[in-house]
Amino acid sequence: MSVLSATTQKQVEEELVKSGTLTQDVVDEVRSISEKKHQPFLGLLVNEGHISNEDLTKTVAQVTKVPYVNLSNATIDPKTLELLPQEIAERYMAVPLGEMQHRLVIAMLDADNVQAVDFLANKVGRPLKVYTASEEGLRSVLKQYQSSLSKGVAGVMDKEEEPEEAPEDANISIITGKSKDKDKDKNIRTIVQDSPISKALSAILEFAANNRASDIHMEPLEKEFRIRCRIDGVLREIMRLPKSTEPALVSRIKILSNLKIDEHRIPQDGQFTVKVGSKEIDLRIAISPVVWGEQVVIRLLDKSGTSLKLQDMGYYGRALRTIRKGIEHPNGMILTSGPTGSGKSTSLYALIQEIKNDTINIVTLEDPVEYKMDGINQIQVNADVGLTFATGLRSILRQDPNVVMVGEIRDKETANLAVQAALTGHLVFSTLHTSSAAGILPRLLEMEIEPFLIASTVRTVIGQRLVRCISEPQPYQSDHAETAAIMASIGELLPDKEENVKQVANDLGYETLPLRDQNAYTLFKGKESPEAPGGYHGRMGLYEVFDINDSIQDLIMKRATSSEIQKAAQANGMITMQQDGYLKALAGKTSLSEVNRVASDETA
Repeated sequence: MSVLSATTQKQVEEELVKSGTLTQDVVDEVRSISEKKHQPFLGLLVNEGHISNEDLTKTVAQVTKVPYVNLSNATIDPKTLELLPQEIAERYMAVPLGEMQHRLVIAMLDADNVQAVDFLANKVGRPLKVYTASEEGLRSVLKQYQSSLSKGVAGVMDKEEEPEEAPEDANISIITGKSKDKDKDKNIRTIVQDSPISKALSAILEFAANNRASDIHMEPLEKEFRIRCRIDGVLREIMRLPKSTEPALVSRIKILSNLKIDEHRIPQDGQFTVKVGSKEIDLRIAISPVVWGEQVVIRLLDKSGTSLKLQDMGYYGRALRTIRKGIEHPNGMILTSGPTGSGKSTSLYALIQEIKNDTINIVTLEDPVEYKMDGINQIQVNADVGLTFATGLRSILRQDPNVVMVGEIRDKETANLAVQAALTGHLVFSTLHTSSAAGILPRLLEMEIEPFLIASTVRTVIGQRLVRCISEPQPYQSDHAETAAIMASIGELLPDKEENVKQVANDLGYETLPLRDQNAYTLFKGKESPEAPGGYHGRMGLYEVFDINDSIQDLIMKRATSSEIQKAAQANGMITMQQDGYLKALAGKTSLSEVNRVASDETA
């Protein structure tokens, strides 16, 4: 709702009392609270539950003489929604409703914004009839854009295929993925090149790319074909297609990925690249047979807009200093751990970015090469021709490298070669799949690496998770349970005297921190919007980092468990992932619930 003048607000108050919606006592009470807390009066009426946002919007419309429409239960024709692009609709909180007297009817949150109305009229190329609507009503219609994608895809696939060549899609194009066997697939490729299925796949890929999805899951059910996208680490269903579309859609993906279209019994992996607008996005394809058909998971590797600076990724204070100390060594191993999709490879790229210069030779061995970096010699693993991590690492060591990055240590042979490289004067970066930083060392023992080799080669270990960042932080005071959780996790890290606040905050990498003895802390939640579902937009890392000092070397020699190593690391000053998350929650970067979701005591 736009900001109202004092006169208009007074008229709204009088109309609410006159209509019997509110009593004068309630109005006076809320006005008093508004003045004390310096909060908007009308916003308090809604927040305190005295009136619904819908009723308030209707009353304001009556006072300002602007036509009003209730969109809470409105269903808009998908063809009408196409008259105003989704991006514009979300930016201006305006949705098309239909036609009236040769004008397009649009509902807006701020119907008095003349500049916005003029822009929208120019955008659609016709005069407008403008109504005002509540934010909730407009959002209910904005959600229909997503469902219209499903209907649009289904509609495209229902069309009969035309014999002549269709025009190439203007927004998305396939730029790699030629068939290995051209003669074998020639006829098939001709059939599907511009088919409705091809256009449907393009629509799905474009939607995923524009919504910052990291993965697309195409899952066959008994009677439907479900499409889900992982956005900011959380899977969201975007559509369900008829079961009959599954074979053709999976075959189209197999052709683009150079896979066997007649093989349905074993898993297959492939890749191709698409161009969405001006961005090139690499796609990694994994197809597996499941009970009701073949499941397809597509990983989107969008290199644009990703910062490779350690601070931008969420490394602060002690963790950042420990990492920079580790990469100053001319040899040894820097290892990072975490589950799939936790940003391990991105952390390694950021480390390379920190040390890259013309005086050293950096060689990487990756599967896949996610970011192409100038000045770095990057090798793509290809098991089909015998280029594995182990064989590739043997070759790299003959190329006079100073720094070697191994995408992942998966087996004993690769682990042994990486340790040998570190022993012979190379700085080695790599990743392992463990639940915590402390779990890296026992994992190497499981791979039959001798304890004395681990103790002498590993310099720094990193454990990490990704959490969603809150959008437009809204402050609130923690309740008893949240305060207790904060004190239990990071109480000892918080300053206990006013004069210590700056010193402790600087040590941990923050501008300021609250005092330890508070009964409540200021936490933050995000403002929900179409660009920020649930109030979240984008992700950042939670980290735990420690170096291998004498006490931890002794534990390694004794083949200590990960929990023993974890306790020793914390005693030496390591901040756990959960503690790192709670500090970032207090700094307004994420929420307490989000930290608890990904970094509980068991995983931290």
